[in-house]
Amino acid sequence: MADLKGILSFFRSSLSTLLADRLDLKSKKKKRRGIYTSKMLWIMRFSGFFSAAVVMIILSPPLQSFPPAEAIRSSHLDSYLRFPSYQVSTSPHSSKGRISFRKATGFSNADECGSTDNKIRGVCDPSLVHVAITLDVIYLRGSIAAVHSILQHSLCPENIFFHFLISEPSLETLVRSTFPELKFKVYYFDPETVRNLISSSVRQALEQPLNYARNYLADLLEPCVRRVIYLDSDLVVVDDISKLWSTNLGSRTIGAPEYCYANFTKYFTGGFWSDQRFSGTFRGRKPCYFNTGVMVIDLVKWRRVGYTKRIERWMEIQKHNRIYELGSLPPFLLVFAGSVAAIEHRWNQHGLGGDNVKGSCRDLHPGPVSLLHWSGSGKPWLRLDSNRPCPLDALWAPYDLYGQSR
Repeated sequence: MADLKGILSFFRSSLSTLLADRLDLKSKKKKRRGIYTSKMLWIMRFSGFFSAAVVMIILSPPLQSFPPAEAIRSSHLDSYLRFPSYQVSTSPHSSKGRISFRKATGFSNADECGSTDNKIRGVCDPSLVHVAITLDVIYLRGSIAAVHSILQHSLCPENIFFHFLISEPSLETLVRSTFPELKFKVYYFDPETVRNLISSSVRQALEQPLNYARNYLADLLEPCVRRVIYLDSDLVVVDDISKLWSTNLGSRTIGAPEYCYANFTKYFTGGFWSDQRFSGTFRGRKPCYFNTGVMVIDLVKWRRVGYTKRIERWMEIQKHNRIYELGSLPPFLLVFAGSVAAIEHRWNQHGLGGDNVKGSCRDLHPGPVSLLHWSGSGKPWLRLDSNRPCPLDALWAPYDLYGQSR
């Protein structure tokens, strides 16, 4: 087992070294600090070799001292995801056994951005890029890595304002200690808001109330915030997020990468499709699947139309009629599918966590990459810690700031 760990470590180290060279993770300044290139087309060619090498190592009889990675099944998901030995603590007198993160390196705008001193005047400043992410103990490590990746690849990181949706107030101090210069605000999301609207799902993690906080961004964020990028906690951004921010939504309320080749019917039950009261909602539309983990949202239009109430209505119908099996995704599809501003697929290379039952390894989709998303049940930090990584998990590791307090 020691030999296997060493070999896996070598491959992860080699990949990280190549990433550092290709993505400029060595912090080459080039007239700006903390900015990294995002030319990742080479990953498609390299990942095939790396995947094959790891599979050969794991399956080789002389080296197989533990079983290959198994599916992460929903019945064990909560206990597997939680930090087993540590609790969030903000007390300076009680650091033992505390979840902590290393302090991120400083970041500053490139010369093209200019200094933000005496210019940014709070959350309502029109020059800000607004990003919303949830924070909870279960996915905290992923959220911190996501923020870290955004800052590293942004030309103007001082112009980014983060909106953190939380159910545990103690997390604010942890974020501030990790990113002392970060512009952010926390918003408490009361789980009781959706407790009676949530129905059982194929995976228990999808039933967590904070999963539904994205439905209420228009209510939680200040009225002066007119647009926001919503991001899941299990992703990293490897491009300048301002490019995503500048997406032209046209007359649409949300923008997201669409996948029209996917079998759209599978996201709803047979009872849904056989009942015209429900399936008729798509009449006159050409609905396509989109992943709600990466969205650009026009909050002005959302508030004007009242989309939160429409989503809640479908959740109420689900409680009585069982029209879908997944968590927060289907209500978004019911309300928006067929009316989404299409964004390039490079902004959501999703599915890297396998499906919702098996945390199996997957390769990148063809094409360029700006955002890597471990949607599905397999999370990179869990697989890396258990020494059962998938090849692409090494692309997440450079952004990980997790470390136990000493």
